[in-house]
Amino acid sequence: MIIKLLIFFIIFSVIVIVHEGGHCIIGKANGIGVREFAIGLGPTIVGFKKNGTKYSIKALPFGGVCIFEGDDGDESSPSSFRNASVWARIATVAAGPLMNFVLAFFFSVIVISASGYDTPVLYSVIEGYPAEEAGLAAGDEIVRIDNKRIEIYRDITLWTMFNSGKSAKVTYRRGGKLYETVITPKYSAEDDRYLFGFRGPAEYVKGSPLSVIRYSAIEVRYWLEASVKSVFMLITGKFKMDDLSGPVGVAKVVGDVYDESRHEGFYYVCLNLLSLSTLLTANLGVMNLLPFPALDGGRLLFFLIEAVTKKKPSAKVEGVINLIGMSFLMVLMVFVMINDIAKIVK
Repeated sequence: MIIKLLIFFIIFSVIVIVHEGGHCIIGKANGIGVREFAIGLGPTIVGFKKNGTKYSIKALPFGGVCIFEGDDGDESSPSSFRNASVWARIATVAAGPLMNFVLAFFFSVIVISASGYDTPVLYSVIEGYPAEEAGLAAGDEIVRIDNKRIEIYRDITLWTMFNSGKSAKVTYRRGGKLYETVITPKYSAEDDRYLFGFRGPAEYVKGSPLSVIRYSAIEVRYWLEASVKSVFMLITGKFKMDDLSGPVGVAKVVGDVYDESRHEGFYYVCLNLLSLSTLLTANLGVMNLLPFPALDGGRLLFFLIEAVTKKKPSAKVEGVINLIGMSFLMVLMVFVMINDIAKIVK
């Protein structure tokens, strides 16, 4: 249990520190003063000051924080965050989520270099399912489903996940020629979802350095798409609040991945945890870009309105709105945490 918690804290901390590091680096590059950049939270254990910024390690060993000049409401300093140009503030705030996506790409390069990528070439079709009835067979390459280009096999899984039993035009390649057919996914009680009846590639493919770069970008695109669509499904009520997971739920997932991988050895534990970390950092970037008060997306919305209207919103009004947003997020986090604990103890 201690090992699994330590792994979770390391993963979570790296993701958050990279996020806050993006804010810090771009803020400094735009002349915005950074009062403190800290690894961890809580009381300071050790720290030093350089060029006006305090760099410290805190007592609680997870997360991190970047505190700008003026975050306490003091705008007297010329290097205060609110005194920077609107585009400097936009760049600084957007840098956090962007660094999450860069980190996801970095993780993907490592994983795909080691394990390869999942091509959308069918290993087999399931007897009695629509794919077999439509005449598809092992060796066929799925090229497109409706208007969605299929680049990795998991794109097929993602399509069925977010489109339930919707009929789709499936374009596939066989013997160098393209064919089209219409398939309606069939519900599988065992899998609790709709399936075309495809079975994925027999093995992952390893390619050249250029293909590693390409498929690493595709991997990041896949997780961003999955995260965005999940948020949309939650907002539209197609996902339930029970489907949300907070730190407790994520810690359990990390522990499950560790348990399932450790019998294969340290190498595969690292690969599987890096793959999970790709999802987590991409998801954090997407969630932070939601246009909700207190999140980076909410702050960006304020700045974009300012850029268009040429009027800076009142610091007091902005602060109250962000406080309300933060209060709501704290209540939501408590709810999610209680829900995560309840699911674990069931």
